[in-house]
Amino acid sequence: MSNHPHIHKHEVKGKNLVLSILLNIVITVAQVVGGLISGSLALLSDALHNFSDVLSLILSYVGHKLSRRKATIEHTFGYKRSELLAAFINALILVGVAVYLIIEAVQRFYEPVFIKPGLVIWLAVLGIVVNGLSVLLLKKDAAHNLNMKSAYLHLLTDMMASVAVLVGGLAMKYWELYWVDSLMTLLIALYLIVVGGGLLRDSTKMLMLFTPDFIDIKEMVREVHKIPGVNKLHHIHVWHLNEEELHLEAHLDCTEDINLSQFNDLLMQIEDVLYHKFNINHVNIQPEYKKEDPKDFIVQD
Repeated sequence: MSNHPHIHKHEVKGKNLVLSILLNIVITVAQVVGGLISGSLALLSDALHNFSDVLSLILSYVGHKLSRRKATIEHTFGYKRSELLAAFINALILVGVAVYLIIEAVQRFYEPVFIKPGLVIWLAVLGIVVNGLSVLLLKKDAAHNLNMKSAYLHLLTDMMASVAVLVGGLAMKYWELYWVDSLMTLLIALYLIVVGGGLLRDSTKMLMLFTPDFIDIKEMVREVHKIPGVNKLHHIHVWHLNEEELHLEAHLDCTEDINLSQFNDLLMQIEDVLYHKFNINHVNIQPEYKKEDPKDFIVQD
């Protein structure tokens, strides 16, 4: 038996993603042209990152749209996990781009290239403005949705990368420190690994149906066991279907041989505890009475 408490959730708006995609296409084209003309690896690396962002933002938008599709007989969960998959792929892209940039930056340390700093500076400023606007568009949605957070992080790192490129451009223009271009590229790449790695970890945990970090199974069981009529909650699974739905599936050994209406009352009490103390909003419990089966919290099938 199960229940779905009403969830008050932030409505994520896909139109902000569309606008961010268009803005990033503009800045990507400008940076590719500028990087080729100026010879700046940092600018080209920022352009590559922006291009990966365009692909990632499109992926995020597709995932967002798919997740809103209704469930069917063939897809009983609908496409609710599509946003998690989009976030996972975006994280892989971030890390992959970072590794490529590190390789290119190291090569440039050994083989310096003359760079035209003037164009680098102006395009870096353009990148800061465009990416900064995109960051503001997605900031609110990112706080409520892992897929939007992945898109937001792409754009935030783009803005920081543009700041780094600007610093490098100024250093080259006024002090002729051309190695700064490679250093800035390396710093951008290392930061991408940090943020991409964190996003990859979080999305992987959800895709693998791991118990959320904030859920203490033993504490949850202790709270449920306080309810009169409950003997033992066991064979427990807790997982995120997506960021909005946290599921619990378990067996419940009752203290008495109760009828269905009595179990309904007991279930409502359990759901109330699970929802208000542990944010679990989808409960599926199999009732039992003196059934001969393993009674461990986690049962190895």
